[in-house]
Amino acid sequence: MKLFQLAGIGRDAFGKKAAKSVRSENAIPCVIYGGESTIHFSVTKDAVRKLIYTPLVQLVDLTIDGTAYKAIIKDIQFHPVTDEILHIDFYQIFEEKPVAIEVPIVLEGLSEGVKQGGKLSQGLRKLKIKGLYTNFPQTLTVDVSNLGLGKSILAGTLSFENIEILTPKTSVIATVKLTRAARGAAAAAAATKGKK
Repeated sequence: MKLFQLAGIGRDAFGKKAAKSVRSENAIPCVIYGGESTIHFSVTKDAVRKLIYTPLVQLVDLTIDGTAYKAIIKDIQFHPVTDEILHIDFYQIFEEKPVAIEVPIVLEGLSEGVKQGGKLSQGLRKLKIKGLYTNFPQTLTVDVSNLGLGKSILAGTLSFENIEILTPKTSVIATVKLTRAARGAAAAAAATKGKK
């Protein structure tokens, strides 16, 4: 998993007024929890841009006033109108303690159903998993080569080494939908078989 370096400045004042003051300085109020205590701090907008606007899950090497923490982003609050980042929640993680995160799914291979004229559709973009962060991959690869027409891959059929899947088992990861062309070809094939 990719490591993202981030520096924060501790803050003692909390509440709406304090948060507004932080934002007026072109910074974002943040909090990190999951460790021995909850720590309030702020980061600059520029510092987190590449961390926020990416589809990849990144492990954050966070330094607050000289103290280092390993963390992941748990939640981001955006302004409903301007989309400005209002607040970021970080969760402290440890090498020996399992944690739950969402990791992007990458579909791999040319499915049998697509070869027959079907259309591959991805149901889920991310899979919720649990395990030690040292075992987490950057992305989870799902092979769709054997996926036939009208068939689906469900979360319950997947397994990855040293990782527990938390996404509901019935969630559809990928499906090959029948297109009009594929239906026509199937009907024509059936009609040809019937004549023999």
